[in-house]
Amino acid sequence: MKLFELTRALVDIESVTGHEGPVGEFLFAQLGALAEKYGGRVERMDVEPGRFNVFAHWGEPAVTLSTHMDTVPPFFASREDDEFLWGRGSCDAKGIIAAMVQAAERLLASGARGFGLLFVVGEERNSAGAKVAAAMPRGSRYLINGEPTQNLLALGSKGALRFQIVTRGKLAHSAYPELGHSAIHTLLDVLEDIRHIPLPEDALLGKTTLNVGLISGGRAPNVLADYAEADVMFRLVGDPEPLREAVKRIVTGRAEATEMALLLAMRMIAFDGFPTTIVAFATDIPVLGAGWGEPLLIGPGSIHLAHTAEERVPKKELMEAVDLYERLVRRLIKTTVWGEASE
Repeated sequence: MKLFELTRALVDIESVTGHEGPVGEFLFAQLGALAEKYGGRVERMDVEPGRFNVFAHWGEPAVTLSTHMDTVPPFFASREDDEFLWGRGSCDAKGIIAAMVQAAERLLASGARGFGLLFVVGEERNSAGAKVAAAMPRGSRYLINGEPTQNLLALGSKGALRFQIVTRGKLAHSAYPELGHSAIHTLLDVLEDIRHIPLPEDALLGKTTLNVGLISGGRAPNVLADYAEADVMFRLVGDPEPLREAVKRIVTGRAEATEMALLLAMRMIAFDGFPTTIVAFATDIPVLGAGWGEPLLIGPGSIHLAHTAEERVPKKELMEAVDLYERLVRRLIKTTVWGEASE
């Protein structure tokens, strides 16, 4: 399939996190045809019933191109105009998948071998697919991870630390608040203190940020809440331990804090001739770990449009990404000593 056609076909398969089975089957078939034509191998890495990663390789993979199959909700189908391809996942990250597959086809047609494609599930929620892949490394020395960077090579990416904060109260009629205790009021006080935690900064990655993303609780407007919860996320630029300790101090005796996810901030290599950037979002790279190789991060599209109702990817950037991925793979395959490719 051609680049734009493949991108639209992928976008039109709904794959909100947890429901990646159909898009996995589609990619398994697409890569299976390439494996049969060029003497490679394609396999499933089971994550849970109905969900699996897809890994294809031609020879021992010195380089692996990787991104994720899942999207955030809500699903909406593809469309295109002269400049853009639109739809859920068009830039995050189905256009990237299509560009990687097209680059692989070019490489294979020219006789190149020694690389792989790894497409995982669950990146948008808990990196479930990356965790499974991390336990099954294949000897790759370099990992080219695809996320929307406008085709700039990311020198660093922030990490993420997420907590669920739970407070408990005592039910009472709201006309007599002295007879109960509101879990919501306690939660609001706790969140206010968390919002005043001093946030670290880093010369490369910038400032740590905090978002209170979800709040729920209570039973009715005229009842004091006996339960409330919130999800908060720090975007990390360094060691998570000071923030863990600060949250622990704030909640002690007042609330329960459960750490739900941790992705460490990353620093990555640069190459002469590839313009660079710094990104604030987290990726699967720290979860995949060293077993999949030294990481690079690059892909078409803008992260500012990902997860929005206006998600789209420029056609020009998609075409450029095919060239970029092909160039990077060729360069890295030629690298015979660990670290020679870094500038």
